[in-house]
Order: sequence, then C-alpha cells, then structure tokens
Amino acid sequence: MTGADVLLLALGAVAVGAGALVVGTRHLVRAGLWLVVCLGALAGDYLVLSAELVAWVQVLIYVGAVVVLLLFAVMLTRAPIGPSDDLDRPGWPAALIGAGSGLGLAVLLVDAFRWSRVDLPAAGTAERLGEQVFRSWVLPFEVLSVLLLAALVGAIVLSRPDIGRPGATQAAGPARPVEPARPVVAADEGGRA
Repeated sequence: MTGADVLLLALGAVAVGAGALVVGTRHLVRAGLWLVVCLGALAGDYLVLSAELVAWVQVLIYVGAVVVLLLFAVMLTRAPIGPSDDLDRPGWPAALIGAGSGLGLAVLLVDAFRWSRVDLPAAGTAERLGEQVFRSWVLPFEVLSVLLLAALVGAIVLSRPDIGRPGATQAAGPARPVEPARPVVAADEGGRA
C-alpha cells in the first residue's frame, strides 16, 4: 500500500464521516458546514487521483457556490437553526434504508466485477473534459443552474412577509402631513403656564 493509497483512504473516511454528520446533526447551519468538509475531502480525493481540474471545479462550484447558496437560503427563510421538535423525525428508518441501499450496492459491485482488475482509460486532459462538459452535459448543467436560481428566488419570496399575502400592501391613500409638535410648558402652582 502506497502513501497515495493511505491518503486516499483517509480522505475518503473524512468524507464519509462528514457526510454522516451532515444528515445526523440537528442544526441546519452545522449541517451546511459539515457539507463543506465532506466536499473538501472529495476534492482532496480528486487531487490524489491526479484530477486537478475536477478538484478545483468541486471547490469552486460546490463548496464555493452551492453551500453558500444553501446557507444564504437558510438565512433568508428564517428557518429554525437549532433543534426543532415539531420538524425532527426518528432517524432509524432512514438509517435502515441507507444501510440496505449501501449493502445492496456493495453486493452488486462485488458480483459484477468479482474482484477482477479493470484497466482504466488514459488520464483525461482539461481539453477533453471541457469538450464533454460543454457538448454532452451542457443541458443538465443549465437545468441545475435554473433550479438553483428558482430556489434562491423562492427563499427571497418566503422571507418577505409583504409578498403574496392579501392586504399586506394596501394603499392607504395619500399621506397626511405631520403637524409639528407643540412645545410643552410646565404650569406653576396657580395653574398659569
């Protein structure tokens, strides 16, 4: 086992642990910050695998944009940041489904490859990767950007109490001028000002 293998396993363990904390924490902001750690560890894995362009795209797009959008939407919607008893559900059904899915995928992969070696294609260049992204994957990329924009606009609409509620922005007619305040004069004992 080489040093690169050890580093790859260590970063993978950090990514899996941070991912478990993302879905396991009861604080929404902390979940977003653990997501930063998870995505950063994945970017480190890409660096170890000599995919520098994918690593930096991971950092710029996911860590730099998606997580910031998530935290920005949380702040705009005034969602409860701490634990909330009325929103929390028991975690055992999700853990059971996740463990079953993981076990099923592991069995499927072991059965498909039977521990055989698979020859990997030659390492891609930035030119080949850009060609694939902007030819084959441009439509999903644009759909995702529209989805994120719709989520941001929805968060802004939900955060503004005056949008979409009847009677919230009624015209009150022309504003009346405000009369200047009259000075208050103290009266003496005889009742004179």
